[in-house]
Amino acid sequence: MVSQSSETKNAPEAPVRAPSAVPVDDTVLPFEVAALDLRGRLTRLGPALDDILTKHDYPAPVGKLLGEAIVLTTLLGTSLKFEGRFILQTRTDGPVSFLVVDFKSPDRLRAYARFDARQLKEGQSSGELLGKGHLAMTIDQGADMSRYQGLVALHGGSLEDAAHEYFLRSEQIPTRVRLAVGEEWRGGDGPKHRWRAGGMLLQFLPKAPERARQADLHPGDAPEGVVHHVVAEDDAWVEGQSLIGTVEDVELIDPSLSGERLLYRLFHERGVRVFTPQPLRAQCSCSRDAVAAMLKSFAPKDRADMVKDDKVVVTCEFCSSVYEFTPHEAGVEEGT
Repeated sequence: MVSQSSETKNAPEAPVRAPSAVPVDDTVLPFEVAALDLRGRLTRLGPALDDILTKHDYPAPVGKLLGEAIVLTTLLGTSLKFEGRFILQTRTDGPVSFLVVDFKSPDRLRAYARFDARQLKEGQSSGELLGKGHLAMTIDQGADMSRYQGLVALHGGSLEDAAHEYFLRSEQIPTRVRLAVGEEWRGGDGPKHRWRAGGMLLQFLPKAPERARQADLHPGDAPEGVVHHVVAEDDAWVEGQSLIGTVEDVELIDPSLSGERLLYRLFHERGVRVFTPQPLRAQCSCSRDAVAAMLKSFAPKDRADMVKDDKVVVTCEFCSSVYEFTPHEAGVEEGT
């Protein structure tokens, strides 16, 4: 059985009930397995993901990789407890040289990928698509607050691998992440092809901090003979990792399987509490006024160079919206 309540530190005891069988897309479902000191979030994405990816008609491998980045961003960004942004960005030497996902709390998503179609090959893994470079995760709390940024080196591994490395080095919270993206093909009337995605983040957060201790980072170039520090993992965290390790990609993206039923499958023996779902939506923050202000930030000569056929055309990389301006509207002076 599952119980449901608001996600607060002193949440009242919630009623126990059967898991809902109704699948809900474009949401993040926070949950807790108190018996194992586990907290987590489950993302299910449908129309919002499809809207972002189909605006650019990405090749399937690129769409899948960007979808994984979007899922990871929702799992991390929805933990923000303030009005702000969570930005995930990669810069690498692989076929997909640039990814950016911008999450504005509490629910707005936009994303974009830059790739070289000539380098794409059938069967490439997400690590091969990314190549070597870095992953940056930035928390922007607003104009009057400092930014926080964490960097993870990418060496041909997946985004799941990078997330695990980030939490090990930056947050030092025992964490496991699962990401899945797939294409749904349907018959009958309506759209034949749709993107779907799902993901789960699981963290071990015991009250006694020593229970969450992890082994030291690899000593690297330490002198020969230095003993690598080993810490036995807590039994509760061993069980939690084992359970999330059984989750299959098809379960994360299955449109007929509700998030609550999936959590029940995993944790019913220990008992799982779900909290209020957090909705997600695809919405770009661009506007004609914002683009006009951006144009005026350029030097006069640069603005003049943008004029083609007596107009300035700007296309938003995120949502592909096209904005047209006369030279006067773009701030181009006559005779420049």
